[in-house]
Amino acid sequence: MAQTIAVLSQKGGTGKTTTVRTLTDILRRCEVRTLAVDLDPQGNLSDYFDLPTDVQPTVAEVLSGRAKASEAIHEDIIPANLSLAEAELMLGGKMGREMTLKRALAKAGEDYEVILIDCPPSLGLLTINALVAADQALITAEAQYFALQGVEQAMEVVELARESLNPELSLLGVLLNLADMRTVHSREALVSLQERFGEAVFETAIRASIAYAESAERATSILDHRPDLGADYIAVAGELMGRLPGLSDARKRLARLSQSSTT
Repeated sequence: MAQTIAVLSQKGGTGKTTTVRTLTDILRRCEVRTLAVDLDPQGNLSDYFDLPTDVQPTVAEVLSGRAKASEAIHEDIIPANLSLAEAELMLGGKMGREMTLKRALAKAGEDYEVILIDCPPSLGLLTINALVAADQALITAEAQYFALQGVEQAMEVVELARESLNPELSLLGVLLNLADMRTVHSREALVSLQERFGEAVFETAIRASIAYAESAERATSILDHRPDLGADYIAVAGELMGRLPGLSDARKRLARLSQSSTT
């Protein structure tokens, strides 16, 4: 069975979707069979992977029971669009609504080693579904004054899901995004997270750059668009692989990928 990771944040603009897009790309380049699930009605992850806007079926059809997860996989991605907002409203009146995604992914996960779920930039029912379906939660935070508050709010939702719905859920880590470590502001944000959450915070902080928006607009991985920035995510992937069981061979391949990105 796949190891399923829900990637979440308390709000938008924390680099969450870029994290899912880039980690998916790195894992695949390291020959790890990886499924990406877009659970955000904005569909930004689907756009980043250059899927057609009218692609069908999507995760909305999966959650509403009109399609199986296996039928909604397009190029190893389950996409989303605005119809997901309607599906979320429908879920609100459904018995066992928090378990819907977990049930849907049960069989699809047999074909993958890792599933990465891009949660919406809110802590509502879709995010709860992702956490119930997940083995691990990865929280992204922007390097700004309220980073600690946002991570604590996300942590509360993770704890709620673990206590009431998914006792096997654990925290994979906290990733600081959009950081300029030359500034006191970003350094203080990192220190505050480390003081509060200790080793849960990834050692690597992702540098801020307009290049991420450019790569998303071009539907091109940051590894190809700006390999120097991609190196940050390669380092994060190394930490992530060290926290996940069964990926020792992938870590060896990651070392070769890291060398090629610096040449």
